[in-house]
Amino acid sequence: MEKRELICIGCPMGCRMTVTMEQGQVTQVSGNTCRRGDAYARREVTNPTRIVTSTVRVEGGILPVVSVKTREDIPKGKIFDCVKALQELVVEAPVRIGEVLLSDVAGTGVDIVATRACPQAV
Repeated sequence: MEKRELICIGCPMGCRMTVTMEQGQVTQVSGNTCRRGDAYARREVTNPTRIVTSTVRVEGGILPVVSVKTREDIPKGKIFDCVKALQELVVEAPVRIGEVLLSDVAGTGVDIVATRACPQAV
């Protein structure tokens, strides 16, 4: 039997939780005060995911870079592949908020979207 201690990020409460596992399977979650905590704990110990935020270079824009993020969580193990893909990416201005700048980043099926606009330089 294995026990893991977590602090929940599912809501502002930040509950301290204990996850009990046997043979790689979650058998019990304790310490959570809501259902979101239970779901977060189970997902975090079996298949952790994260949103990635970064910047991407822009050519011909009034700004040299634009902020971006993954549209959804990606597997934690793919974060470095995602960041590497973003380091190599250069986009042309103008960039609009919500515009997909890279589809299926690192083979995750998740798109990279702009979180800020970047107009063309005059």
